Formats: sequence, structure tokens, C-alpha cells
Amino acid sequence: KLLAVQEAAQLQGLRRLRKQLTVLQSDIHKQNGNTDLASSVALPAPPEGRKLGKQVAVGHEVHFLCDAGFQLLGSKSRTCLQNRTWSGQQPVCMNDCASKPCANGGTCVDGVQCYACLCPSGWSGRDCQTPISSCSRQPRCTDTRLGSRHCTCDTGFQLSASGMCQDVDECQLFQSSWQTRICVHNCVNLPGSYRCVCPEGYLMHTDQNSCNDVDECTNRQHNCSRAELCINVFGGYRCMHPECPKPRLNTSYVRTSKYQCERNPCPMDSTVCRLAANSVSFHYLPLQSNLTMPRVLFKMSTRRLVGDSLRFAITGGSNQGVFAVARSARHTGELILTSPVVGPATLQVELEMSQLAQKVLLGKHVFKVMTFISQYEF
Repeated sequence: KLLAVQEAAQLQGLRRLRKQLTVLQSDIHKQNGNTDLASSVALPAPPEGRKLGKQVAVGHEVHFLCDAGFQLLGSKSRTCLQNRTWSGQQPVCMNDCASKPCANGGTCVDGVQCYACLCPSGWSGRDCQTPISSCSRQPRCTDTRLGSRHCTCDTGFQLSASGMCQDVDECQLFQSSWQTRICVHNCVNLPGSYRCVCPEGYLMHTDQNSCNDVDECTNRQHNCSRAELCINVFGGYRCMHPECPKPRLNTSYVRTSKYQCERNPCPMDSTVCRLAANSVSFHYLPLQSNLTMPRVLFKMSTRRLVGDSLRFAITGGSNQGVFAVARSARHTGELILTSPVVGPATLQVELEMSQLAQKVLLGKHVFKVMTFISQYEF
């Protein structure tokens, strides 16, 4: 509702401005006997913005506005001068924190085609320029039949001892407790209302409360090279470059997909090669912080059992203590996260699935799993 009121007020202001420009242009033509005036070169509208005013004659002004979520840098208005040049500087519309739009110590948080200000205590508004203490309004009062006076306030305001309608800071009232919090991330108090904001790498959900992860890889908002894999994680992305094991003792591998390497045929007399993994695959798992446990992260299976048994084991990695492996079916094993992990963190574990016949190794497959834990629980 607040955004709708603000948009209606902005449109009404634009209509008044256009009327004033029309009257001004008419007066200038009358003063000059409707003769042709010297003109300047027409100015373009800034990308992601608009230009108001089409006249390029001496004395005329043009005005610039940016689209929602963009910050205007440069001259808001420019005038055609006698020497047929324009006053001021050509404006640009910025959509990030490069313009540092947050006042009074507020912290600017970049978003996708938008920014948000996290305001310190005592300040609110989009750019932290509205002191909370001054967010007051006159109450609506009526006289009752009994001769008393009854006063009420708009939604989001409450009647104070001074007789004014004082803004209710919903963020201070509800955000501090997990049971009552109204925003999944940060809350910004507004006059008569509030607004939830999301951290970088997230977009506000349609419920205006929770945050959705931005898939930078699908949307091509990453800087990974063509030789790298873009892995989307909660709140960002990672550029990965998995490499096949290096050749060693007659054992070499060839990449068969972006995520897998397979062993080349072994020489007949090379026992070391036959004992090496038949394939090595790479897996990347994004997770939120502090998930409930236990949680199955990854499953290993074989389409066809060659021998008489399968064996699953954790054989390496830097964070083996929070993982366990278990058999879930005759041909399937599972990687389980056994302990909650508070992010941000990156966990690595190496799994092995071996096929055996009468305890003799027939072949094995290695799974290199990397888990990216977000710093947020969403």
C-alpha cells in the first residue's frame, strides 16, 4: 500500500511538472513573438531512466528521472544556454552502491537492479534520511455525545502522551525475537510501516518477507571463464575447475564430461592401474547454514552389480568428522551430514564405492563431494 501511494504521488507530481513546462514554453514563445529560437543538440535519456521535455530552444529545460531501483547521478535538470550548449552534466542511473546513497551512517546493500539501506537506530526511509523521532502526525479527533474527545491514528501509528500520532517501530518490536520476527533477514522501519530487505545474492519473495536465492549461473551474472564451471550457491556462486588425476605408474584418466573422468585401459601387467579407480566424479552441493540433522546429502549406486557385494567408505577429505556413509539398499549407499554446520563454510569429502567378488576387488568409483554452506539459514 505504501509503494502504491508513493507511486501515485510521483505520477501526480510528474503531471504538474509537465503542465508547468507547457506553460513556460508557451510564455517564452509569446515573449519572442513566436519566432524560431536558437537551439541546442537534443539530449538523450540516460539508460534505465527517462527525460522530461522535448524543447531544445535557448532557455528551455529538460529534466531527468531514473527508473525504480536506480539512483540518479549528475544534473537532474539541464538548460539550453545562449551558446547552444547545455548546462550541468549528463546524468546516469546507477543501480548499486557506487553512489553511496545511504545517509546518517546507513549501510548500503547491493541487489539485482536495486539497492537497500540498512539504517542505524533512530533513522529510517529508503536512504536513512528520515529520523524516527520525527515520524509523527496529527490524530483524527471527534467529539462524542458525552462531551469527551475521541482521537485515533492511522495504521502504523499510536497515540502518544503528547497527543500526537507517533510512528510504531515494528522492527524494534518484533524483529529481535525469532518467534515474532517479521522479516527473515533485516527489517527497515518506515513511517507507519516497515520493509524487509535481503542480503546480496537474494531477491525479495512475493510475500515481501522471505528471500529467494538468485541463480547467477542461469542468469549469466557471473564472471567464470569458459573453462570453469559456474556452481550456484545460496547467496552467490563459485567458479570451479575440476581436474582429472594426473598420470602415475601407467595409470591415466580422460575427461568424459564436465563432472567425470574415466580411467584409460590398463596395460596387462600393471597391477597398480587395475587397483586404481575406474572413474572419478565431482559433485557440488549448496546448503543453508545450521540445517537440522541428520540429513542425506548424496547417494551412490550402480546399475548392475558385477560381483557379489558392494562396499561404501569415506576415504578422504578435510571435514570427515561431520559426515557418515551408510547403505540404504543392496545397490545404494548414502552420504549423511551428521552435525549442524554454521556457515559460511566449505566442506570436502571423498567417497569410494567398491565392487567385490569373494573379497577380490573388481572395480571402484571415487566421488569427490564439495559442500558450500551459506552464512544464512535461508
